[in-house]
Amino acid sequence: MLDLRAQFSRFLGADPARLHFAAHSHHPWPDATREAQLAAWDTAARLQDGKWDEILGPVQDGLRAKVAAQLGLPDPRTLVFAPNTHEFVVRILSSLQAGRPPRVLTTDAEFHSLTRQLARLEEEGLVQVTRIPTAPHATCRDRLVEAARRGFDLIWVSEVFFSSGFALDGLEALAEAAGNAVLVLDGYHAFMARPVDLSRLAGRAFYTAGGYKYAMAGEGCCFLHCPPGWLPRPRATGWYAAFGALAGRQGEVGYAEDGWRFMGATFDPSGLYRLSAALDWFAAQGLTTAMVRDHAHALQRRFVAGLPGTGLDPAALVVPLEEARRGNFLTFDLPDAETWQARLSAAGIVTDRRATRLRFGFGIHQTAEEVDALLGRMRRL
Repeated sequence: MLDLRAQFSRFLGADPARLHFAAHSHHPWPDATREAQLAAWDTAARLQDGKWDEILGPVQDGLRAKVAAQLGLPDPRTLVFAPNTHEFVVRILSSLQAGRPPRVLTTDAEFHSLTRQLARLEEEGLVQVTRIPTAPHATCRDRLVEAARRGFDLIWVSEVFFSSGFALDGLEALAEAAGNAVLVLDGYHAFMARPVDLSRLAGRAFYTAGGYKYAMAGEGCCFLHCPPGWLPRPRATGWYAAFGALAGRQGEVGYAEDGWRFMGATFDPSGLYRLSAALDWFAAQGLTTAMVRDHAHALQRRFVAGLPGTGLDPAALVVPLEEARRGNFLTFDLPDAETWQARLSAAGIVTDRRATRLRFGFGIHQTAEEVDALLGRMRRL
């Protein structure tokens, strides 16, 4: 297994007694990102107003290329950045056909930005939403494919479900069944956590993720891959979306033809610097996302094997270890999950909870030593 703790000295050293096992949420940042944060400040001091030529030029172009390489995208220009994925939710919804409520197909386990926004629009009859239960997980993809054939305007589904850790495969079948629907894949729990290859879907599906979780770069830097020709003119649009828009008719609001058509407006660019530095650091260590997944899964196996005596039953796992289609966190469905989380927190153990589901995340900042320390504290609770 990997031992990269020295590369996370700032985060790990800030509270040496803390055992951070919420790597599916706020992952520690490698030390290299601190210099990147300072570089963003120095760019502003050096160039002031002129900083945007550099940020929206070489800085963004370089980051586009690095993200595209991680995703197997053939053209980095299909990528666009925003401070959060909710901006992309709003712009995509604003692009759908007007005149009737759009028909949306999704699941019961999507991220909060989407589920809240759809629920609010449903209250006023502005969307019609069909939600496919993710359980049982083994048949989820097939049930999505079957439903997609009924015809929708928008299909939005996670690659790894945040509420369980189950990973969908065979998404090409969903794309084929989607017909003329806009297809959006939420990759937040897959990007930089497991291998992602969009080469066969690049012309068909939108894909969104960001730096907050496994990419180890923090908040403020999300991205959207925009397949060419799909949703060319979002109604919710920022003035940056006009950059490069030379072909629009007179009297018509112009848009760029590549991913820039989904750009917003002025933003804090420091996240671009941190994500770029994190990806550079990742490459310099000779790491791959397959290595990250294998390391996390090895830690998961060690954790589950050591659970006897802790009071936490492996039978409560939503996605068992025997299921290879799982992300880098483990989810336990517990009626007393809130109590569990509070007791763990009091012992200096950071986890995450969604209702009755307690989540333990595993990442490359951890080693077997941290897992053993975690189990030791749990036995003493």
